[in-house]
Amino acid sequence: MSCRAGVAGGEPLRWPHQPSRGVPLPASTLPLNPVNGPRGVPPLGNLLAFGKDPLAFLTRLRDDYGDAVTWSLGPRRSLFISHPRHIKELLAAREDTFEILEIGWAFKQITGRSVILSKGADWRRKRSLVQPTVRPRQVRAYADAMVDSAGAAADAWHDGARVDVRGEMALITQRIVLRTLFGNDLGEQTRALGDAMDVAEREVGAEVRGIGLFLPGWVRTPARRRLLDAVATIDREVDRLIGERRGPARGVRERDDLVSRLLAARDEEGRRLSPREVRDEAVTLWAAGHETTSTALTWALYLLARAPEARARLEAELQDVLAGRPPAIDDYERLTWTRQIVTEAMRLYPPVWLIPAVAREGATLGGTRIPVGTTVWCSTWTTHRDPRWFPGPEEFRPQRWGADARDAVPEHAWYPFGGGPRTCPGARFAQVEAVLVLATLAQRFRLDLPRTAVSPRVGLLLQPATPLHATLRART
Repeated sequence: MSCRAGVAGGEPLRWPHQPSRGVPLPASTLPLNPVNGPRGVPPLGNLLAFGKDPLAFLTRLRDDYGDAVTWSLGPRRSLFISHPRHIKELLAAREDTFEILEIGWAFKQITGRSVILSKGADWRRKRSLVQPTVRPRQVRAYADAMVDSAGAAADAWHDGARVDVRGEMALITQRIVLRTLFGNDLGEQTRALGDAMDVAEREVGAEVRGIGLFLPGWVRTPARRRLLDAVATIDREVDRLIGERRGPARGVRERDDLVSRLLAARDEEGRRLSPREVRDEAVTLWAAGHETTSTALTWALYLLARAPEARARLEAELQDVLAGRPPAIDDYERLTWTRQIVTEAMRLYPPVWLIPAVAREGATLGGTRIPVGTTVWCSTWTTHRDPRWFPGPEEFRPQRWGADARDAVPEHAWYPFGGGPRTCPGARFAQVEAVLVLATLAQRFRLDLPRTAVSPRVGLLLQPATPLHATLRART
């Protein structure tokens, strides 16, 4: 939960496909000359190497072969691209000559036929109905819920306590999404829904990395049974919440949450979304507004704990801008260092780490024809850590996003929310949420973590591979 839009009644929110420091690329086409990548093992291709360590495998493709590399994922003919110009071209063409790839059976169980998996006219219809629910005016209205939910979590913290960082961030963002999406705070049920989403996210990631990606839908492995149980838990609660908004004779009840807006929305022909379509969009927005943001916040707090100077500068900005009061939406533009921290955290650890698309008739990149059916992949992980675009790519440097930074960042060298017509519809929501929650928490507490480095675990999102247990230090 792209986005160049202003907000009525306040300073404009900048929502480009990447931060304001992104330098537009020249309009001329960069030639694409694919080279053959590592030989795979029939019929799995490079699946074993990819599945063992996807991030390392894709980095090797970039470093050892170049910006355009052919490889194979099982029977799929694949092309991996790394240059921002080619990535921009791919993302811009995803509704014309490239189409969305349905990655496996597991992912569809969560999102159904939502806007992120729909195609053609169905996608255009759903996008027209979903996009208005996350416009700047709506995000502005939800800012208080974001700050209140973070503040409630901080109220329960105390100096010297130990917390599970990811667990705490998940509870905060779940509460925010449930309040804004459903107009409801579910109390203890919030944790049950979060646990179900964790199971679903883990099983989707496992399927992408293994042989399950090629199994037919009727095969019920233990992993798939766990996924179906988790989805059933999600569906029961979502169906109940949607049902509350449907009066037996009066239609949709008047509320200002996202689900009510989805239920009330009509397309150009006056048609509403069906109950199943509302469910699919609600769960997708929930995952975008909760999972993506909680992951970004977890990594941001991890990085700040390892960067005392950056954290001290954050605290100084919060004191200067907020002077002890809670943040509000009008503070967003003024919290420049806080925004740079979130941007840099999402560069180093982009929650969505891989974006695929399938070539249709007439598909080209860099003037080169792409055979029909070829899956073209790009990875935020490898692009965001490319030393050509980011000097010292492994280092946490929020200052690289400052207006006075020396090194220009090319457009689409940073794209954690995708790009083109299929930019994540929840991008605006997620980044406002991350900045306001981080400001609320950092204003009151420091989270101290061991200095031990933590590696990412590849699932549907990039999560820490081991739990992050922080000691809370109250700030006076």
